[in-house]
Amino acid sequence: MNESIVIFWFRRDLRLDDNRGLNAALEHHKNVLPIFIYDSDILGELEADDPRVSFIHQQLESMNKTLKKYNTSIKTIHGRPEEVFRELMREYHITDVYLNRDYEPYARNRDRVISEIVSEKGIKMHDFKDQVVFEQSEIVKPDGTPYTVFTPYKKKWISHFLTNPIQKSPLLNTHHFYPSDFVPLTLGEIGFSPSPVRVPDYTLDVVQAYEKQRNFPAVEGTSYLSTHLRFGTVSIRDLFSQMAVDSTFASELIWREFFMQILHHFPRVVDANFKSGYDGIQWRNDPAEFEAWCQGKTGYPIVDAGMNQLNQTGLMHNRVRMITASFLCKHLLIDWRWGEAYFASKLLDYDLSANNGNWQWVAGTGCDSAPYFRIFNPTEQQKKFDPDFEYIERWNPNWLGKVPIVDHSFARKRALETYAQGIQK
Repeated sequence: MNESIVIFWFRRDLRLDDNRGLNAALEHHKNVLPIFIYDSDILGELEADDPRVSFIHQQLESMNKTLKKYNTSIKTIHGRPEEVFRELMREYHITDVYLNRDYEPYARNRDRVISEIVSEKGIKMHDFKDQVVFEQSEIVKPDGTPYTVFTPYKKKWISHFLTNPIQKSPLLNTHHFYPSDFVPLTLGEIGFSPSPVRVPDYTLDVVQAYEKQRNFPAVEGTSYLSTHLRFGTVSIRDLFSQMAVDSTFASELIWREFFMQILHHFPRVVDANFKSGYDGIQWRNDPAEFEAWCQGKTGYPIVDAGMNQLNQTGLMHNRVRMITASFLCKHLLIDWRWGEAYFASKLLDYDLSANNGNWQWVAGTGCDSAPYFRIFNPTEQQKKFDPDFEYIERWNPNWLGKVPIVDHSFARKRALETYAQGIQK
């Protein structure tokens, strides 16, 4: 048994800068051992060249290069977290475990189990708010109940933000790391291979023009921040320090926290309609039509361009995400859960709360959602947001002459009738 150590467990916070849990561990303890667990339960559901795993691996390598200067390293382990912690407790004399909170149902259950395992040995577990500015019940109505409409939530959020300035964490106390030189696991050792798909670097250069450019998919008007926020390679506090809190760009970041607190307060939304009155909708769920949508073969140029971009890059422009999702739910009458699952399997920036919230928003089944009778016309959307076919030519160059799998007017009428019959007042 070695000398006493403290564990810091990296998860959705793959950075050294302004990392709340890591800073707290180093501030209060010596011999802080950073670890990362390649969770076999999660990895077992992914393709062998999943780009998200490659991105995590690259980020850990980058962090290790920095940590080498401080005579330490991240211990990487592959397995089920509860088994990993039992092994760590046999190998080391652990006094405390530090981590940043994760709000998804799987993570909350996992962390509860780990807390029980370590507490049996008298080990204290400390968790911190890190991936959001405000969490759980920090932004609620005066009566303590959660907001389910975005605009009043956003107003309260901004008011709270302006009266409670957020502080970045101090510089790391690098003298308190546990001295180590662990050899990190390779992708091959965890059953993966390098992905040809790369996560693009993010930029904040687009913030000023975001309001004007954000709806035009051919324009480089997006930040590519979403994947970095998903894996915590950037600090949310650092981002808000660089922009006006009432900007359109900041509003998108507040939407992220809105959906997170919806998932916290209403965990049933993972696989159920937020509006239970929509449970009676009779989805058609045609497998052949779903496959055509997945493969970008609907015959609608902008829909197919979006799906091709997703399949090839793991990303899709936000405006086009709405168009493709609306087409699936409204034109094809396929259950939003089918589309949500497909996006989850492909998106580099997949985040359960945002993916679920946005799909339910489009389907009309979610909180503060678009009304069910709002049905995007893909052709009109293309004329408005990709008038010169630049985006379509880039991602769907053979679009000419393709026959749509369903007529818009017919599909719109069918959707309105199906929703009207299925919704319980």
